[in-house]
Amino acid sequence: MMFRSPVSKSTINKIKRLKPKAVIRGNIGKTHAFGSSVFILALFVCVIFHEFGHALTAKRYNIQTKDVTVYPIGGVATLESMPRKPKQELMVAFAGPAVNIVIAAALWIYMQLSATMPVWTVLKNVDHMQTESFVFNLFVANIILAVFNLIPAFPMDGGRVLRALLAFKMDRSKATRIAAEVGQFLAILLVFLGFFFNFWLVFIGLFIYLGAIAKLLMKLHTAYWKAMMFEKC
Repeated sequence: MMFRSPVSKSTINKIKRLKPKAVIRGNIGKTHAFGSSVFILALFVCVIFHEFGHALTAKRYNIQTKDVTVYPIGGVATLESMPRKPKQELMVAFAGPAVNIVIAAALWIYMQLSATMPVWTVLKNVDHMQTESFVFNLFVANIILAVFNLIPAFPMDGGRVLRALLAFKMDRSKATRIAAEVGQFLAILLVFLGFFFNFWLVFIGLFIYLGAIAKLLMKLHTAYWKAMMFEKC
């Protein structure tokens, strides 16, 4: 007596042909996940270097750093105080983005020497960037970090750079107020653009807006207590 398999030979052959492809896809998926993890780790290291740029520059002016906190969207170097002189504050504020610019420049030189620099048109399509090299994506990420942090709005480094530049021509309190108001305007603009282009801009705008308000309130609070102490004297 002969028994026939319920699955035909053609179906079995198809399964045999599909199996290696499934294994290849699985290996590619694991490789992609590993590469993404390494990229995120490298990006965090760049953020740490960014914050140490602030800390080490502040140390030159005898200002200590309490701690350095790294978040998924960036980091914060908590200084004991900001330099009172405009030139010193300008140097401390610009030091962080300058580190990212130096890293990007080093990666660019490496890609030029190794002939691995892709065509710039790849930046027009984010999907194409996913297929680019680890070094190129890290290069682009550092440029974005530098440009993003130089937005002239509190609590970004660019807001402190703007205040330092204004403080060359006016008193620090007025410079802080103007820089905070510029930050609020840019934050509202980002929120508006976020509804039409990328919703992440809404969160970034809210982050900047709340930071600008907090900085302005802190300055007003300090000015109030200074006035009270002056009246008592």
